[in-house]
Amino acid sequence: MTRAPIALAALALAGCAATPGAVPQAAAPAVPVATGGAADAPDTMRWLYASGEAAGASIQAWRMLADYAVTTSRLRRIPQSVPMGLPDVAGGIGTPSCVAADGTLKPFAAVFDVDETVLLNRGYEYWQAYSGKGFDREEWAQWEAGGAAQIAPVPGAVTGIRRLREAGITVIFNTNRNAENAAGTIAAIAAAGLGPAVHKETLFLRGDDAMGSRKDGRRAAIASKYCVIALAGDNLGDFADVFNDAETGIQARRTITARGEYAALWGAGWFAFPNPVYGAWQKGTVDEVFPPDARWQPGTTVRQAPDIMAPTDTDKGN
Repeated sequence: MTRAPIALAALALAGCAATPGAVPQAAAPAVPVATGGAADAPDTMRWLYASGEAAGASIQAWRMLADYAVTTSRLRRIPQSVPMGLPDVAGGIGTPSCVAADGTLKPFAAVFDVDETVLLNRGYEYWQAYSGKGFDREEWAQWEAGGAAQIAPVPGAVTGIRRLREAGITVIFNTNRNAENAAGTIAAIAAAGLGPAVHKETLFLRGDDAMGSRKDGRRAAIASKYCVIALAGDNLGDFADVFNDAETGIQARRTITARGEYAALWGAGWFAFPNPVYGAWQKGTVDEVFPPDARWQPGTTVRQAPDIMAPTDTDKGN
């Protein structure tokens, strides 16, 4: 999870200045300064915190994750860690050994982000929707320290984590919640039915090393003791910091995630949970989100679709 000021993607796009050749876009409605409890909640919050669709998607992901990890833990071969972001590794992603220095096999572990991956911050998001305020570090620190009573587990998380532990897989949390509020995070995890969590043993927090919000150092510390067979989160930084490098363009970030060796990991060691409310994805002009080959407007000349989109002989017969 990467906590950023709450904003709908449409609002971010609508606020960008027009550029020559850009396709005209309708302006998105402004977010009121204060909404109150009777006002419409943002669509993103409606989806993540209230919809059956979000619950179904989360349960589906948790079932796939538990099935994969349990099956992997039972394979009769030398285990292999899932690739992950690590510091001082060429390309930013490496595959740590599952064999310890003394030649013994490391125990299995699955590593999870916390916020909007294993638990839902319903109380904090309620306050943001009710007040119309953006992200406030002081308010978030208060929430970290004392918000356990207003959280809920992500649908499917309680069952999924129970299955992992029953299979002998250690559950580890790696979150950008602050180390100074470790007790509040431990309480929240326990209140969601996902505990136990022990700081610096099965719970790693921002401030545990000198890398700030970057998680690669914490991943390396975990991998030094465990054979990590599954990673899960709601942000690409939960898998590798390289995905969130500031110099990586929006389309490039999507491309490296969805093609080649990394594409093969989704559902096979890497598991992403949906979070349309906030995250590192919250950036991009209209022209950055929609590359030249995606731009259309009424009255444009019809051009032939590329071969990959053309109907096949089989399609024509249906």
